[in-house]
Parts: sequence; C-alpha cells; structure tokens
Amino acid sequence: MELIKLGSTAPNFSLEDNHDKIINLSNYRGKKVLLSWHPLAWTPVCTDQMRSLENNWDNLQSLNTIAFGLSVDAQPCKKAWATAIVLNNLSILSDFWPHGKVTQDYGLFIQNDGISERANIIIDENGIVKWVKVYPMSQLPDINEVFQALSNI
Repeated sequence: MELIKLGSTAPNFSLEDNHDKIINLSNYRGKKVLLSWHPLAWTPVCTDQMRSLENNWDNLQSLNTIAFGLSVDAQPCKKAWATAIVLNNLSILSDFWPHGKVTQDYGLFIQNDGISERANIIIDENGIVKWVKVYPMSQLPDINEVFQALSNI
C-alpha cells in the first residue's frame, strides 16, 4: 500500500457520517476538501484533532473548504463520540466496512493494527490531491499549518 501521490485524482467514496448522512466526495467539487484521518475515536489526541476542526469551522469555510474527520470506527461509535465531544458542524466519517477500504485507497491503513495513520489530505476544487501530511501518532496536527497549505492552493 502506497501513500497517495500529489497531483493524483482523489479516490471517490461514499461513507456514512455522525449525522446519519451518506457523504460522497464527488458532491464537493467546487470546494476544497480537507480529509483529516484520526486513528481511533475516544482517544485524547484524536479528540483534540476533531475539536480543532470544529472550533475552526468558520475559518475553513472562509477558505472555501469543507473538512471531514475519518477513521475506521463504526458509525454508531462515531455518532456517540461526536455527541460526547460536541461536534455540531463537523462530519466524521466511518470507514468501517469494508474495513478501512477508503483509508487503504489513500495509502493510510496500518495493516497490523487495523487502524489509520494520523494524516491530513487536501483536495482541490477539481478533485486533485494537493497536500498530504502524515503525523506521528502522538502528534496533534497543527491547524495553522493546514490553513497555510489551504491558502497556497
């Protein structure tokens, strides 16, 4: 499994979110999309990562960007977690079944652990991968770095 390459077309997907909606990546053409992978719900750094996206929702919108959190957790788990950590705007997507399929398509699945890397991928308005960053598991992604990348796309 190889990490997705800059300049490649982002693989389309249809995944259920914490609001019981099916999110199709292709429906967001015309907007930049931030896909923010977190290894597992209910863990401290993952919680901070998703709260950072929620807390910066308006800033992301001002950059014509929609953000999605992704992990291999089941949708009922994602829904309960989103309620517990008060995610009102952010959609967090369940890549549960087939287990980690979308995560594998983007080259972020850790086979031995059955989870994803911690990563951010930015897709431009035409569906092209423009920025990829994989973080150490214990590191909270820097939201300002994401804003800098978005402003350069």
